[in-house]
Amino acid sequence: MAIPAELVAFVKEALTRELPRPAIQQALLKAGWEQEQVDAALASFTDADFAIPVPRPVPYLSAREGFLYLLLFTTLYLSAFNLGQILYQLINMGFPDATDSEYVASPERIREALRWGISSLVVAFPIFLYLSKLTSEEIRKDPAKRASKVRRWLTYLTLFIAAAVVMGDLIALLNDLLSGQLTVRFGLKVAVVAVIAGGCFRYYLRDIRSAGEAGAG
Repeated sequence: MAIPAELVAFVKEALTRELPRPAIQQALLKAGWEQEQVDAALASFTDADFAIPVPRPVPYLSAREGFLYLLLFTTLYLSAFNLGQILYQLINMGFPDATDSEYVASPERIREALRWGISSLVVAFPIFLYLSKLTSEEIRKDPAKRASKVRRWLTYLTLFIAAAVVMGDLIALLNDLLSGQLTVRFGLKVAVVAVIAGGCFRYYLRDIRSAGEAGAG
């Protein structure tokens, strides 16, 4: 989000005059500025004990950073999907359904799906762990990298996907419950989706909140 130059200039002047941040915020909100714009303008300066306001580093985007985060989130999606695929097929094996389609009911199809799921998970998950550790270490050394634009966009995209999956999962569960067709097999599959998608949502929501607290601190 681009912050208007006049808003940044006003905040800088107000901080130079040692006006308290809450008072600056209230004055700008009363003048008609949006909450998000006001918070961003205030967050662009630190609380450092210095004669003049100290600006924070401006979020940036580099080709290397884009590559790392795109690969990180791609391996996350692959890991989550294939973990779900493996658990789905184990549920199919443990709770077979004679009325199900040939694709799901066939033991050979199930074994093939398991092989693909395990192979994909063995490749994608270690890469995800490595990239997570790498990016976390870089952020620890340079906290300004937490404000990366590509990181924030992909994090919000992941939150959206996870939230949509959880909502669809709950709708399917409620639909089967109301129609009287809820089975142990289906209930376990719903639980698998809820745990994986819900876990991703919770983790990255906490991450984005931490980034916001760091920016406002």
